[in-house]
Amino acid sequence: MDHSHYFIVLTGGPGVGKTTLLKELHKQGFHIVEEDARRIIREQLEANADGLPWKNKIRYAKLMLAASTASYLMQIRQDHQDYVFFDRGIPDTLAYIAMEGLAIEEELIHEAKGRRYHKKVFILPPWAAIYENDSERKQTWQEAENTFKIMKETYSKLGYEIIEVPKTTVIDRAQFILKALDQQNY
Repeated sequence: MDHSHYFIVLTGGPGVGKTTLLKELHKQGFHIVEEDARRIIREQLEANADGLPWKNKIRYAKLMLAASTASYLMQIRQDHQDYVFFDRGIPDTLAYIAMEGLAIEEELIHEAKGRRYHKKVFILPPWAAIYENDSERKQTWQEAENTFKIMKETYSKLGYEIIEVPKTTVIDRAQFILKALDQQNY
């Protein structure tokens, strides 16, 4: 069975409202897959390890790829018959590597091309009114804007249709996505 039709990616830079939007979609009855980055950062900090974006970028990228792949494979095993919304997808790791100016290993490109999501990828643009830093989100506003640009380029290069989610209420954002997926009756 081709699961890619059911796997919807929400992506974008930090602090753009992805988590809030995912919670709204979950409230509406959809299955969601939370982002792995914050969990990885917390685990690395607790273990006093270096797989952090501000310490060992390559190690962090490999941890992200492994976690994203595991999340993807777990959803395949669950054999969903409705949409599953992912807070970031495997290609986000490629975008992170590109942003950091690191070499992208062929294995990573193969992984991103082999594990496909729905052809429509929803990207949330930088939004200064809701952007905040915290202990796990250390990017500057300029880095957040750059992340958006590189995420868009990365998904486009992989053949996805990029749909920018408007800056509006969380309910309107959810309805926008469902309408774009022809699911406005949910």
